[in-house]
Amino acid sequence: MPEPAAHVDAAIVSVDGRRVLGPLSLEVRTGEHWALLGPNGAGKTTLLSLLGAQRHPSAGSVHVLGQELGRTDMRELRRRIGVVGHSISDRLPFQASALEIVLTGKDGLLAPWWGEFDDTDREEAHALLKRLRCDQLAEQPFGHCSQGERQRVLIARSLFGRHQLLLLDEPVVGVDLPGREALVAALDDLAHERDGPTTIQVAHTLEELPSSVSHALLLRDGLSVASGTAGEVLRDGPLSECYGLAVHVEARDGRRMAWAAGSW
Repeated sequence: MPEPAAHVDAAIVSVDGRRVLGPLSLEVRTGEHWALLGPNGAGKTTLLSLLGAQRHPSAGSVHVLGQELGRTDMRELRRRIGVVGHSISDRLPFQASALEIVLTGKDGLLAPWWGEFDDTDREEAHALLKRLRCDQLAEQPFGHCSQGERQRVLIARSLFGRHQLLLLDEPVVGVDLPGREALVAALDDLAHERDGPTTIQVAHTLEELPSSVSHALLLRDGLSVASGTAGEVLRDGPLSECYGLAVHVEARDGRRMAWAAGSW
């Protein structure tokens, strides 16, 4: 059995003496696709920063891709982890083309002119854009792409970098309905790829999750409310406990939607 993509053991994160996460334990196995949900301030971003090797736990241990935080070169580990979200999007040059942005994934660069790429690289980058249903954007400046298009370009960038773990930090924020559905479809396609990465997606709503989500973690006040398979966790009871109100969930064709019970 392959090693877990991530293993969190009684991890705690404290900031200025205040606990913001944990103690939390979690295991994400290779090939799984996790959703991470909870109210604002629940600790989702903090957990993602641990899994992205951006910070160390204050206590407990965190292993990512077989490496223990605090006992490995964090810079090298980050090269094996793809991130999709505003934290990376805002750091990339908006004047570069979508194709050039994908090419920066080769060595985790933040600008295409810092690297060297050959025709084989460009052909692969084109193929990845096509795979993510945005090959028509290849020559378009990244800054002229819509929010949803940028997120798909960033996924292609991560795949070009052959990242084993892909962290999606609220990828549909600011994305309209067509853009959201295109992104969801791209994630479903990616999940069915034989060598696709393990994914962890932070989401605000169930509607933005693809049907391929296999597991889920609900956080509240830095603690786990529920963790396990999507079928076990993304239900009325656990979500109601997590958000502190009566929630009703409906599933259709593998997708889910939720609303406050009695509001319809």
